[in-house]
Amino acid sequence: MSVATRTPALHPLEAENQALRDELAQLRTAQAALAVQQAKADRYEQSQVRFRTVFEQSPLGQKIIDADLIIRQANPAVVAMLGLAHPDELVGRPILDFTHPDHRADWQRLQESLWAHEMPYFTLETCLVRQDGTSFWCRVTSVLFQDEEGELGYTTLEDVSERKELELSHQRLFEAQETMLHLVAHDLQSPVNNITMLVNLLRDDAALRSLPAEGAGQELHAFLTLIDEACATVHVLLQDVLFLGQLQSTRLEKHRTDLGAFLRERLKVFQVAAQTKGIALVLDLPSQPVSAAIHADKFGRILDNLLSNALKFTPTGGQIHVRLQQLPDGRVRLLVQDTGLGIPADLQPHVFDKFSAAARQGLYGDTTTGLGLFITKQIVELHQGKIWLESKEHEGTTFFIDLT
Repeated sequence: MSVATRTPALHPLEAENQALRDELAQLRTAQAALAVQQAKADRYEQSQVRFRTVFEQSPLGQKIIDADLIIRQANPAVVAMLGLAHPDELVGRPILDFTHPDHRADWQRLQESLWAHEMPYFTLETCLVRQDGTSFWCRVTSVLFQDEEGELGYTTLEDVSERKELELSHQRLFEAQETMLHLVAHDLQSPVNNITMLVNLLRDDAALRSLPAEGAGQELHAFLTLIDEACATVHVLLQDVLFLGQLQSTRLEKHRTDLGAFLRERLKVFQVAAQTKGIALVLDLPSQPVSAAIHADKFGRILDNLLSNALKFTPTGGQIHVRLQQLPDGRVRLLVQDTGLGIPADLQPHVFDKFSAAARQGLYGDTTTGLGLFITKQIVELHQGKIWLESKEHEGTTFFIDLT
């Protein structure tokens, strides 16, 4: 027979003591929790003090805006920037009140992009208007943060008027120089053409042809050849300068084009030139048609420049391959690969520069203007494409062009 175990009843005094001990433990637990909470509150208050110190004393304009672009808080720097006396004149007003009419869309883009969480922060350069009606340029950077009232934008404003004015001044100077250069290039065509015409007239002159092949006659013919070659070089330079001016001032209209057919037609002239120099020019096309949106004339200039360079620097017996590829991601890649001299490593970063220092005389005495590859890069970028090269001295060069 089993005997049940019974817990002896506590004496009333002991029960009261136990209850007091339990209550004391609960009080200690609550006190510890309260201490943790107070410590958090103290740290938060300290962080708020630090934030307010940085916010108020920052030399940059600082403001907090909501999703409706209403200014919730502003520091003295942004108040002064906008020509006001006190933050109360800003708080509660939309930033659009201080936006130049031509730049309201800037803030709408910020509003749409930032609060739609398309990006972690948004940066723009825009024009604001002071209280007295004068305007200034500023760089704006805004980032979202979570507040008890929802998501707000912490926004920094930096006055960049001096830098912007300097940029505009340089741009005006550049445009004036470009205009002058194009006018000079255009006006020089006629005298250069006249010199070439006179050289040809002298060659056909009966008195000159009657001179003996040796002596003075030979020397005169040599001088005429030098003049003719100099005119040809100047003509190429003038054509490059004029083409560059046209490229920068005209809108690029593109049309869907079968690139295989385009390349076959464009290579015909170069195949004759390559054959004359004893160079194999090979066109490699994929089995399926490949098309892209291009401006045929200007894109043809890309091919002309790259093939002309390849022919200049590829020795007799060498090869030039033009390859067209359809990449898996939908891009189209064009390669022009030669087995020529290659480009020294120290010159490769400069081959696409305007009037590039990388310009060199070709193997066959051809001269370059230093504009060909610069123009090529400009045309590729107008097609929203990318161009780059790989080269090794004495082994050859490959130019790559990717189109989307």
